[in-house]
Amino acid sequence: MTNTHPHTHTPRNNELVFLENTHIYNCLCLFQKFKHPNLEIQLLFSSQIRHKSNTNSSSSYGKIATGFSISSRMGNCMQSAAPVNANSTISANTRPSSTTGISTNTSNGVGISATSSSAGHSRFGDDISSPNGNGEMLPAADLKVYTYSDLKIATRNFKSDMVLGVGGFGTVYKGWVDEKTMLPSKQGTGFMVAIKKLNHESVQGFQEWQSEVNFLGRLSHPNMVKLLGYCREDKDLLLVYEFLQKGSLENHLFRRSSAVQPLSWDLRLKIAIGAARGLAFLHSSDDNVIYRDLKASNILLDGNYNAKISDFGLAKLGPSGEMSHVTTRVMGTYGYAAPEYIATGHLYVKSDVYGFGVVLLEMMTGLRALDNKRPGPQHNLVEWSKPMLPNRKKLKTIMDGRIEGQYTSKAAMLFAQLVLHCLEAEPRKRPSMKEVVEVLEQINGMKVKTRGTA
Repeated sequence: MTNTHPHTHTPRNNELVFLENTHIYNCLCLFQKFKHPNLEIQLLFSSQIRHKSNTNSSSSYGKIATGFSISSRMGNCMQSAAPVNANSTISANTRPSSTTGISTNTSNGVGISATSSSAGHSRFGDDISSPNGNGEMLPAADLKVYTYSDLKIATRNFKSDMVLGVGGFGTVYKGWVDEKTMLPSKQGTGFMVAIKKLNHESVQGFQEWQSEVNFLGRLSHPNMVKLLGYCREDKDLLLVYEFLQKGSLENHLFRRSSAVQPLSWDLRLKIAIGAARGLAFLHSSDDNVIYRDLKASNILLDGNYNAKISDFGLAKLGPSGEMSHVTTRVMGTYGYAAPEYIATGHLYVKSDVYGFGVVLLEMMTGLRALDNKRPGPQHNLVEWSKPMLPNRKKLKTIMDGRIEGQYTSKAAMLFAQLVLHCLEAEPRKRPSMKEVVEVLEQINGMKVKTRGTA
C-alpha cells in the first residue's frame, strides 16, 4: 500500500552484511555506494548484539557484530536494526556499545496537529529516557487512556478506508472523537484525529511508542505536535494525535502536484522560525532534550502553516552536569545526522542544529538532502552546495526558482550564512537554536520593496 502519512515507513528486503575487522569509518565510506532516497542504511556496532562462542562457559560470548543492513523504506519512522541470526558466526573487532541505524527517507501526506498554549512548558517528574524497573512506561500527565474498544469505534473497526498510511511501525488511521469528552464519535462528528497502531512485529516499536508517550505527555509548546492519548492492552499499542491539515514540510517542498502549491519565501521563513522555536524550547528545558531526528518529514503544518515538530520516538535526554554530550546508539536519518554523531555515537544538543541546517538548505534550494536521481556530484546536497553558499552569484543559481523575486539579495546571503554556521563540522562552533531563531526573525524583517513604496 502506498504511504500517505508522514509517520510511517515500509521496510522490506532487509539484508545484513557483516564486516570483519572493519573500523566504523570504513563502514561509513560505503554509504556513497548505497545512497538512495528509498534505501535505509544501518550500521551495527553493538555490544548488545552478542552471540555465544563455541566454548563450554555459559558466560562467554563471541565478539560484537559489526556491519550494516540495507532496507527499502518510506516515511519518517526510524527502522530498527535488522535482527541477527543467533547461529551466525561473528568475527569482528569490538566497537563502541551501541546499535546504529542511519536511514534515508522519503514520505509525503497528511499529518497530525497540536493545540497548545502560547508558551511551552515541561512536566517531567522522573527520568523519562528509560522504562521503570518493571519495564513499564512512566505515567504521563494530561493524556487520555483509551481502551482498544474505544479506538475500534473511532476508526470503524480499523476499516481499510480509514487508513492514512502503512509502515514499519504499523498503520495510521483517521478517527473521530467528541470535542468535549474525547470519546469516540460517529464519522463526521466531533473532530478528526490520527491513530497510530503498532505493528506487533516491530522490533523497535515499543521503545519508540514509549518515548512518544513519555516526552509528548510532559512537554507542551505551540511548535510541537499534541499527543491526545494512548492505548496499551496486551500487545496492542496505539497513539492518538490531533490531525494536522497541511501535512509535512517535505510534502510541500518536494511533491510536484497541482494539489500542493509551492511554499512562498515568507511561508518558508514562518515554518523555519516555528520549527526553530520548538527545538529551542526542547534544548532550553530543564532536561535538555535532544530531538535527534530533525528532518523535513518530521515538521508538520497546521491549517495556517504553523510548524509542529513531530515523532519523538528517537528523542533523548541531553547531557547533565559537566558533560558536553551523551554517548548513545546512533539512530537518525542519513543526510541529516551530524557527522560527529555518526562517527562516534557522541550526541550533543548542537547535533540537532546540524540537522536543522540541512532542513534550511532544503528550504532555500527546494532540493532533497539526498537524491540519487541528481547528477553524481549533486547526490549529497550539503557536500555539493556548501562551496557555493558564500558566493553571492553562485548562491543565486541554487536558490529555488519557485521563490525567485520574493526575497532580497541581502536576506538570501544572511540565510546562506546561517546554513553554513549550522553545518559547522565542530558542534561547539554551531549556533544555539535560540540564536538561530533570532537570525531567522531578522531575515523575516527584510521584505522586498514593491512598487509605490518608499
